[in-house]
Amino acid sequence: MSEALLFVLVGGAVAGLLSGFPVALALGGVSILVALLGHLVNTVDLALLGALPGRLVSIMVNETLVAVPLFVFMGTVLEKSKLAEELLVTMGQLFGNRRGGLGFAVLIVGAMLAASTGIVGATVVTMGLISIPAMRRAKYKESLSCGLVCASGTLAQLIPPSTVLILLGVMVQDANTQAQLRMGIFSGDPLTVTDLFAAALLPGLMLVGLYTVWMLLVAFRDRRNCPPLEMSDDMRDALVRKVLVAMVPPLALIVLVLGSILSGLATATESAALGGVGALVLALCSGRFTRQQLSEAARSAMLISVMIYTMLIGATILSAVFRILGGEEVVASLLTLIPGGALGATLFVLGIMFVLGFLLDTFEIIFIVIPIFGPALLMLGVDPLWFGVAAALVLQTSYLTPPFGFAIFYLQGVVDGLKLSTVYRGVAPFVAIQLFAGVLIWWWPGMVTWLPGLLNS
Repeated sequence: MSEALLFVLVGGAVAGLLSGFPVALALGGVSILVALLGHLVNTVDLALLGALPGRLVSIMVNETLVAVPLFVFMGTVLEKSKLAEELLVTMGQLFGNRRGGLGFAVLIVGAMLAASTGIVGATVVTMGLISIPAMRRAKYKESLSCGLVCASGTLAQLIPPSTVLILLGVMVQDANTQAQLRMGIFSGDPLTVTDLFAAALLPGLMLVGLYTVWMLLVAFRDRRNCPPLEMSDDMRDALVRKVLVAMVPPLALIVLVLGSILSGLATATESAALGGVGALVLALCSGRFTRQQLSEAARSAMLISVMIYTMLIGATILSAVFRILGGEEVVASLLTLIPGGALGATLFVLGIMFVLGFLLDTFEIIFIVIPIFGPALLMLGVDPLWFGVAAALVLQTSYLTPPFGFAIFYLQGVVDGLKLSTVYRGVAPFVAIQLFAGVLIWWWPGMVTWLPGLLNS
């Protein structure tokens, strides 16, 4: 009977999500209904849910999760203040006398925005509104422009400080704790979000490097479709000043936030607070940040943060009922039956996340897949840091992959006259690069584990 209820639980949760019902209510509501059904057939003891209120309170007071609204606020302030737009234009002019210069600028600014906003949707929309008109004026090939914007925007999944990495860190940490409890192993070194930030930094920079190499090849091979920018003498004379004004302050903010985290001088939450205040100061110093823009940035950050917290509460209820029904034992048995041992099980779980990425938002996938499969997978000996980075990379790839990649639809939604087939052609090379990056971190796991080990030594 428990197996049947597990099927109803998972199937009902997925059906609720696909129906468009609010995520938190779908996950939490279906879980409670299944628990009540289990109680009626004498399968579930509702007394076991007595610890649930304590779990929900612990979510609300979790210091690490406080970083989420703070980083989101940092990103919305940079977006609303138009600092990101100035950054792109200035960077484009800096590379302006070279073929593909604007393309390099889009990649670099996309990486910087990824380190500022931490949210894929916001980064893709912002880059689309800023970059596509500029690249059209520069007579760039439309598919190339779309591919660059989508690829650079999705870097927000992997480059720290990322809200995706924060939530992955919290969920993987919980899965690791559950795995250790079941195996009777109690490590004195808990996984932290700072560890995951450090683990994701080199793979994120590697991905930016691979994108840049591709842009170099395109510029060398296809000169007509990525011409240099036309600049007047006055624009060249004012370029040094614009670089100092538009690039140095945001870059300094990113270095300050990341540096304080990785050096151990501040926790992720303290650095997030520093980033939020720093972004606000930069916006006010620009002289164009109005009270209305501040209100819009705060409201946007509040809505996104509340959405994340409510989804996390719903996922916690789902996870509790799943464990009561013995779901962890069922999943552990399933993963041991997959050929290839830990590698085969890991590819299976990452494959599920990749496919779900076509249908569900990243946060929803994290809150569903990690609690269900994470403990059993880590019990097979998979490194939790490596798994967290691999999961972020897979979710980033699914955001790019046709025909259902979310980044594709974000871009088409904000750019007029854009055909889906054009975007598909543009993102295809970057999907291949993403897959190649996944092979690289599998072949060389030290790329993920080296920096956290160095910082913790």
